[in-house]
Amino acid sequence: MPYSSHPIINIALVGGSELCKEILEKTTLYFKQQGVQDTPILAVADPDTQSPGMLFAKNKGLITLTDYHELYDISYNIRLIIILNTDPKILEDILKTRPPRIRILSNQVFEIFWKVINYEGRKLREQNTAMETILNGIQDFISVITPDMTIVDANESLLKGIGRSGNEVIGRKCYEVLQKNSSACTSNGMLCPLNEVIRTKRPVNQVRTHIDRKNKIRHIDVNIYPVWEKSGKIAKFIQISRDITKHMEEQEEITKRLEKMVEERTCQLKETHEKLIHKDKMASLGKLSASVVHEINNPIAGILNLIILIKRMIQEKPVVEKDMDEIARYLDLMEKETRRTSRIVSYLLAFSRQNKMELKPLNLGKLIDQTLFLNSNLIKINNVKIQNKLDPDLPDIIGSEDQLQQVIMNLISNAVESMESKEKGVITVETKHYPKKGSILATFKDTGIGIPKENLTKIFEPFFTTKKQGKGVGLGLSLAYGIIQEHGGSINVNSKEGKGTTFKIDLPIKR
Repeated sequence: MPYSSHPIINIALVGGSELCKEILEKTTLYFKQQGVQDTPILAVADPDTQSPGMLFAKNKGLITLTDYHELYDISYNIRLIIILNTDPKILEDILKTRPPRIRILSNQVFEIFWKVINYEGRKLREQNTAMETILNGIQDFISVITPDMTIVDANESLLKGIGRSGNEVIGRKCYEVLQKNSSACTSNGMLCPLNEVIRTKRPVNQVRTHIDRKNKIRHIDVNIYPVWEKSGKIAKFIQISRDITKHMEEQEEITKRLEKMVEERTCQLKETHEKLIHKDKMASLGKLSASVVHEINNPIAGILNLIILIKRMIQEKPVVEKDMDEIARYLDLMEKETRRTSRIVSYLLAFSRQNKMELKPLNLGKLIDQTLFLNSNLIKINNVKIQNKLDPDLPDIIGSEDQLQQVIMNLISNAVESMESKEKGVITVETKHYPKKGSILATFKDTGIGIPKENLTKIFEPFFTTKKQGKGVGLGLSLAYGIIQEHGGSINVNSKEGKGTTFKIDLPIKR
């Protein structure tokens, strides 16, 4: 390529000193970094062919002349001569002999510009050195990565952390150095953080795994920050990473300890809970035993007294017909008390529910209808009217027919007895199906005397009754409550004294 075609004016240096060599080195490096192969300095002139500048110029393929007058040759097309030689006679001679097309920059003027340039360069180098010192002092891993995933810089912490030298890292792909992969990496389904920055156009944070020099997995907290060009493109990425392996191991250890503590505490609470339940059971058993003794002791004591009385009558005098009437009355009382004792025992056996329930599909509406029929005589005698609101399309439930019938019978008999003092009573029996809830609601409502508010919380307790002596033992509702519970349902009561009582039984269709 002819010299005149170069877009920058052609320059020649006169004097091959160390300064000449320094100028050639820096200009050559600068233009090479800019992607320009040819520099504007074409020639060097010095009588000493072994001077540093002449040797460097010759090595780079530049024109080297021993006589600076040859620079005037039109074929070289030199436009500027920079005089590096400090001899004033050379400056005077060139001023007199140079062609008008060639301009001159004297040694004194050039030195001023060169010193200023070097001063700025030195300041920049000092700043770079200071910045490099700061970065190397940071324990976090810092690297500069180009958009094509090439590492162009890395601090000492990163090099030390991965056990590699700068030459082994700079210029290589980040995934080759950090992941030992031959292609862009993924970790636990996460995309490459650099690609994520490009996609989201904002900094990205990920916890990734790296493989250290001992082939051990390390957990790294990675932060990628983009550096933007004026055109809007990403010029480079700044990656700041931190090894959190130890932190994660500590967190895992803490989690294990906490789980163990929770497990131990749960065991302690379970043990305490079981002790409290046992204590409560024993207290309930004691209360139940006392109630049983009291309820059974009364009729037995009555029977015993009557037996003693009959024996005394027989022993004191011969039994006559008149005495037989009195003995018969005593026997009736004994039979009544014996049956009462038997009823108490039967309720207790049912209450204990030792026998296994026989579960089968049954229709609750039909079971209620059947129970009402069995109690029709009791209902008729007490002048009670039944309002039947049973749903004919109820689905079947799974349950024990005998036990559920016992519950229904108990509720009906209780309702009838609560209306004995009234001329006319009404029992409303209603069933409803709730498909969304998957249950059937059975309601038994009477117009009886009601239950006092203070007794509502006690009616399901064993041996609690508001009936007159001999009318009941207080186990019917407690037994009903247990049966409904075993069927996975619930039984609730609502009552107002003097206005009647409503029992609601909610039973699931499927168990």
